[in-house]
Amino acid sequence: MSEDCDVEDIAALLEDETVRDILTATSIEPMSANALSERCGASEPTIYRRLEDLRACDLVEERTKLDPTAGHHHKVYSPRLERVTVELNEGSLALSVKRREDVADRFTDLVEGM
Repeated sequence: MSEDCDVEDIAALLEDETVRDILTATSIEPMSANALSERCGASEPTIYRRLEDLRACDLVEERTKLDPTAGHHHKVYSPRLERVTVELNEGSLALSVKRREDVADRFTDLVEGM
């Protein structure tokens, strides 16, 4: 987990319906905030706030997507969240978050392992 996010932060994020909609929509394909706004039925400011909250906890990643035909670029978002597990053990709850590895991190690991 991000050092700034604790169990309560992650649980509060996942409790939010818009956050869940963002995560499920982007699990199919990376999406822009505008596309997420349309897909999730939420305003763009709401989408941007939730994306920032998710990024703060390292649960989504932002990438720049180029559109060479139009000469533009825009940001797209995809989930880093893979799994959330809650364990009850001897009087305490423990939340663990498994994140997807970043492609660049996997490449670095591969090169360093040679």
